[in-house]
Amino acid sequence: MRLPPIDMKILYVAYPLVKLGPDSCGGAEQMLHVVEEGIASRGHETVTVACAGSRVAGSMVPTGVPEPGVDAFAEVDVVHNTRVLETLRVARDSGHPFDLVHDKGGSFWTLADAVPEPVLLTAHLGREFYGDALRSTPPNLFVNCVSNAQRSTFDDVACAIGAVPNGIAIRRFPFRESKDDYLLWLGRICEEKGAHVAIEVGRRLGMRVVIAGDIYSFSYHQQYFEREILPHLGHGSVQLFLRPSFETKAKLLAGARAVLIPSLVDETSSLVAMEAAACGTPVIAFRRGALPEVIEDGRTGLLVDGADQMAQAVSRVEEISSYACRHRAEQMFNSEQMITQYEALYWRVRHLHEHQSVLAA
Repeated sequence: MRLPPIDMKILYVAYPLVKLGPDSCGGAEQMLHVVEEGIASRGHETVTVACAGSRVAGSMVPTGVPEPGVDAFAEVDVVHNTRVLETLRVARDSGHPFDLVHDKGGSFWTLADAVPEPVLLTAHLGREFYGDALRSTPPNLFVNCVSNAQRSTFDDVACAIGAVPNGIAIRRFPFRESKDDYLLWLGRICEEKGAHVAIEVGRRLGMRVVIAGDIYSFSYHQQYFEREILPHLGHGSVQLFLRPSFETKAKLLAGARAVLIPSLVDETSSLVAMEAAACGTPVIAFRRGALPEVIEDGRTGLLVDGADQMAQAVSRVEEISSYACRHRAEQMFNSEQMITQYEALYWRVRHLHEHQSVLAA
């Protein structure tokens, strides 16, 4: 059920190194694009601090430039967060302050004690990434997770206030029952996402593997690509789509025999699995983190343990109904549900913050 209108003014903080928009590769960037667009469409005022070239529905404060150079995150992040602080101050001085800061970039939350506004961090990464910093936090910081599996690992975080499962704009993804003869791996091209495992599975089966995604500007990501992916290109059996447009991504998802998710870390969610389901495409994934929460084993995909089982499972994808995949996506992963939950969460954060402020007065 929709909440009554709550005229809110929200400042979104994006990841500083990647352009925000429908073509974004990272899950956090894709989610921010969908959430900001949805919240703006419901009449709320949205301002987004994001790198130059980003696309938003509301207003944008550009900061830095995309692709600033390898391993430049720390330097760019300082500039990015400084712009966030300036934007908050200017709004405060104008008499029309922000009601809430929603950090989906991953670092501004560490400066929450420097501002009076409530700060909501959506934790897109595993609990280990945030270390001890979340064990002692200022009263204006709140954390939400993106799956129940992830939320169960945040029990030591007092300011964790629940989970809003990820969602996707179902209508943007084309359904296709007939499939082509290739396996698809999609995402950030880095070691923990296991693109090299997908290539190995394809090699064992003698099947074409399509690798689609982006290489972030970190040296260890680029070294991984040069070591594990590049040598396999140009032989016909492995095809690379670097930084695919949304249209290309959707076409690849809809046409794949199966999408492989051989993640080597516990996933906090999986937009790729949701998008594949929307296209009627089965997913074969390692049984890690939130993947069993997203994939209905035997109905919308197959959960396996290791590369051997993944290769064996490819022969079983004909058991998966494309219509069952699409139905689950429509029922479980609709972005409208996610946006409604974030709207309610914003109201809850405002209420909790106001209550804490009264107690502290």
